[in-house]
Parts: sequence; C-alpha cells; structure tokens
Amino acid sequence: MARNFIALVCGIIFGLGLSLSQMINPNKVIGFLDVAGKWDPSLAFVMMGALLVTMISFRLVLKRSRPILETGFHVSQKTKVDRPLLIGAAIFGIGWGMSGYCPGPAVAGMGLKISEAFIVVASIYVGFFAHKWTSSFSKNI
Repeated sequence: MARNFIALVCGIIFGLGLSLSQMINPNKVIGFLDVAGKWDPSLAFVMMGALLVTMISFRLVLKRSRPILETGFHVSQKTKVDRPLLIGAAIFGIGWGMSGYCPGPAVAGMGLKISEAFIVVASIYVGFFAHKWTSSFSKNI
C-alpha cells in the first residue's frame, strides 16, 4: 500500500512539473524542436534542470544498499549502444517531433482531458503491440 501511495504522489509531482514547464504543450515542444526556424530554447533549461536533479539524486540514492520500499535496484545492465536502441530512439524522436508529445507529457495531457494526448497514448500502445508481434514473428523465422 505504501509503495502505491508513494508512486501516486511521485506521479502527481511529475505531472505537475510537466504542466508547469509546459512540456505538455505540443506547440512549445515543436518550437523547441524547430532549430532551423523559430527555435524556443526554454525547454532546454527544463531538461538541464531535470538532468541536474537526476545526476545528484542518482549519486545519493545509489549509495544506499537498497531502495526504501523495494528489495533491490532495477538498473539496466546494458552498456553498449546497439541497433535496437538506435532504431527505438529514432522512432521515439520521430513520434515526438510529429506529435509534440513524449510518453510522460502525453499521460499528463490525458489527465487534463487533451484529446490529442489520448490519440498519442493509443498510438504508443499500438507501437507496443506491433513490436511484440514483430518480435515474436521474427523469432519464429
């Protein structure tokens, strides 16, 4: 119960941060991505702030023997950039650039009943299922 409550509080704080920084505004995001046109650098400052908080937090948290509400840390063991990572990053970037949403802001946008956010989240799930289907198909060949 405590884990779920903490997760809910963290999600609410994350959503509020996305809203305050206007990361859920697709026009703001597309303006940030439009480096050849009317570039809006304000989201770069949001990202730098998030990166700074993450770097400090990870250094402090990973010094612990284990998380407070979990038996161990869940940290990726991958250390190399491989083809699936590059393809996934490209698909993510194309989707972000086309819609102005990445997954976190899309979910936050759903909380504000923004219709485009529902379409983006549905599209993300279509991508999940397509990946699962193509992965299982390619393993059988």
